[in-house]
Amino acid sequence: MQYLISVIHDQPSLSTPDEDAAIDVFNDRLQTESHWVFAGGLASPDTATVIDNRGGEALFTDGPFLESKEYLAGFWIIEAPDLDVALKLAAEGSKACNRKIEVRPFQ
Repeated sequence: MQYLISVIHDQPSLSTPDEDAAIDVFNDRLQTESHWVFAGGLASPDTATVIDNRGGEALFTDGPFLESKEYLAGFWIIEAPDLDVALKLAAEGSKACNRKIEVRPFQ
């Protein structure tokens, strides 16, 4: 089963060199143990554009969808046999990146 591991951050700062190194080690482990599907870091929320095309014309708005202290800073998509394994990996990812993590299975 695949899981989305979302990295939640509450500071405008980027990761430190030590955090980057720990993330690289964690990423290498995910790949070695065949859990890796895809991962990426995201630019700050002020670079976002929200698009609403539910009406007759698309509406483009600069900035994040929600004004919030916390934001999605990055993510991993992993393959794990069950939620227990996904949660264990997510806990290790949280330690590596020094951020809160949310885990959600794909439907």
